[in-house]
Amino acid sequence: MPFPDELGRGIAVVPYDARWPDAFVALTNRVQGALEPLIVKVDHIGSTSVPGLAAKDCIDLQVRVDTLDEDTIISRFEKIGFRVRPEAWNRVEIAFGVKWQKLVFAPPPGERASNVHFREAASETARRNLLFRDFLRANDTARDAWGAFKHQLALIATDIYQYGQIKVGPTEILMIAAESWAADTGWVVP
Repeated sequence: MPFPDELGRGIAVVPYDARWPDAFVALTNRVQGALEPLIVKVDHIGSTSVPGLAAKDCIDLQVRVDTLDEDTIISRFEKIGFRVRPEAWNRVEIAFGVKWQKLVFAPPPGERASNVHFREAASETARRNLLFRDFLRANDTARDAWGAFKHQLALIATDIYQYGQIKVGPTEILMIAAESWAADTGWVVP
């Protein structure tokens, strides 16, 4: 759930904004400054990482690390104002029946909307987030259908929790197509 200072943002899906890649770079620079020796790779993920895709104006950044050392990551990241999201779904996610640990942080109060996701580099969930992005980048029809779905969902969802929960099933359907595309094209984690 959002922190109290994030609640006023509401749920709005907006057309793709060409400034999102720059916002990703700025956020990446802050993350790297705080955690450089722990980072394997930083990725722009989620809908704002797909040119032409409508999205909530919230940058999602994935930080791949060798080991999810929660104490170290939380300590270093809180020093620069980021807040660990406490919900269970921001600590564990499931892929192919396996539970994977993760950490998700909200930005400091008053800063642009973002989510910083920490995942182990070898996790299936890190792979799936990159596959989601790359499949939608490569498939205009899937990209446009996903954007239209999100527009409609934003109109009926009563809050961000409901919005996220409703997206779970359709995301899994999208990922079936993405896995097929990955097999057909030989896609591998970049």
